Amino acid sequence: MALKRSNKFEASFNMSSMTDMMFLLLLFFMIASTMSAPNDLKIKLPQSKSKASTKIVLVKVTIDELGNYSVAEGNAQAQPILFEELENFLTNAMAKDTSTFVALHADENLPYKEIVKVLDIANQHKLKIVIATKPPEKE
Repeated sequence: MALKRSNKFEASFNMSSMTDMMFLLLLFFMIASTMSAPNDLKIKLPQSKSKASTKIVLVKVTIDELGNYSVAEGNAQAQPILFEELENFLTNAMAKDTSTFVALHADENLPYKEIVKVLDIANQHKLKIVIATKPPEKE
């Protein structure tokens, strides 16, 4: 009586768990990327040796190298604004919450007098203003 042994190996791999993980990672990164609020205006910030940063920034004033102003409250999109309207915008934002910080993002090639104009407005109304800089480059 001759019995045959069956030594066949089936080489297969179940990909369903791998596709589930890829779907979850894709979903996570899509949600995480929409939550971040990148600076839409391309400006070059000056360097700073300080590593400290403010935690509460609710109003962002941005001045590009051409002298165009834009403002954003919280995580909202930046909206272009005329300089003449800036003082009114800042005082209205401070009326909502007195603990609001104003972050000034100014291009490094911008003449200093444009920055001083915004600092004067902040000084007149006793606003808390922070000048944004980029962190020191790693050597």
